[in-house]
Amino acid sequence: MSMGERRRRVLVLAGDGIGPEVMGQAVRIIDWLNARLDAGIETVPALLGGCAYDRHAVPVTEETVDLARSCDALLVGAVGGPKYESAPFRLRPEQGLLRLRKEFDLYANLRPITCFDALATRSTLKPEVVEGLDLVIVRELTSGLYFGEPRGVFPSETGRKIGINTQRYTSEEIERVARFAFELARSRDKRLCSMDKANVMEAGMLWREELQDLHDAEFADVDLTHMYADNGAMQLVRNPRQFDVIVTDNLFGDILSDEAAMLTGSLGMLPSASIGDKSSSGRWFGLYEPVHGSAPDIAGKNLANPIACILSVAMALRYSLDMAKGAELIEAAIKSTLAQGVRTADLLPANFGIPVTTEGMGDAILAAAEDQLAFL
Repeated sequence: MSMGERRRRVLVLAGDGIGPEVMGQAVRIIDWLNARLDAGIETVPALLGGCAYDRHAVPVTEETVDLARSCDALLVGAVGGPKYESAPFRLRPEQGLLRLRKEFDLYANLRPITCFDALATRSTLKPEVVEGLDLVIVRELTSGLYFGEPRGVFPSETGRKIGINTQRYTSEEIERVARFAFELARSRDKRLCSMDKANVMEAGMLWREELQDLHDAEFADVDLTHMYADNGAMQLVRNPRQFDVIVTDNLFGDILSDEAAMLTGSLGMLPSASIGDKSSSGRWFGLYEPVHGSAPDIAGKNLANPIACILSVAMALRYSLDMAKGAELIEAAIKSTLAQGVRTADLLPANFGIPVTTEGMGDAILAAAEDQLAFL
């Protein structure tokens, strides 16, 4: 079966700590797709984060940024670690990642929150609350409280200090992330919940107004609801399955997506995508990465869970590479692998069972993917 008519380029930025280990398994999946399904994906390695700082004294070079412009998607492992905490702020590993997000105006952050049936008992909530959970949080990523001006720490009238951050959104910034969320909801269950604080914030009032106006003008087929973000936080732990797609601003998205992440049982299961405008081909350019950090305490020990990075590959296939069938195959292979009881250490209760290694999980997923070919 051939999936690709042209070569697609993916910039592979393995990063630091466990990044190279989990990325190694993600690249194995891509190589398998090329060999078995003629996917036509070219992987191009480069440095990002601490490893780039170690070699080039910057967290990302101009050459890497230029290389990214020639690619269809960026795949990142994890960046950072304690050894870089003394580096100047502008040169810390995370600044390289932020530079890429800013350079390509990746304004929509997607975090799928999926609880695989085999892991329902690993959640901090009761299994009957999280079983079958499949929602997506869309967070506006490049504006709002984290970027608004004025900001800073200034002398106050009392002779002490005042800290200022400005919640600022334009209609255009709200509309573009709302449009992305509506299109995503239209491709799923046609349900979108917008979370804001329109009851106490003028920026929230504008957020709600723009969402409603866009819905009425172009997306009347999508069921739009509005919810205050504090109530949304409660509802996510009370009844998370009531949601399909959630869209919210930068601050609330940061908080709510981290809260929702714990519903699935392990950070090692959570991919993410940061996406910008569609290209002329009709696909989104995006940066795809696992939610987890670089975990330097287990780096180099072949213990890390690679599933979040592999699921990030699936997201890249779906949104940037026009290979939805490949994404479905990978997700089905992971579901099958977990159903068979294959677990890395983070997915096992303490002192219970024998975990597989990072490579062992990759082996199991590839074997399950071979079995899935019979269904294509």
